[in-house]
Amino acid sequence: MYSRILDGKILTLAPSGWTCKNTFLLYDKETMSLWCPERKGLRGISGEHYGQYLPLIESEDTNWQEWVEKHLIQNC
Repeated sequence: MYSRILDGKILTLAPSGWTCKNTFLLYDKETMSLWCPERKGLRGISGEHYGQYLPLIESEDTNWQEWVEKHLIQNC
């Protein structure tokens, strides 16, 4: 997961329909900049945000059953 906040503004990310190195590229609807996933986060590869990063944010891979077991408050 990536932050959508850049320079104090929230970007709206969407699939671009383009791929690069076998991965899908995203674009932001505000500036039409293209974004490519990298280890540091999403890197702007064209447009106004070229060379800037949207950083990774903490997340976890799970399924619904595991999430419910971890987060459901049990009433006794």
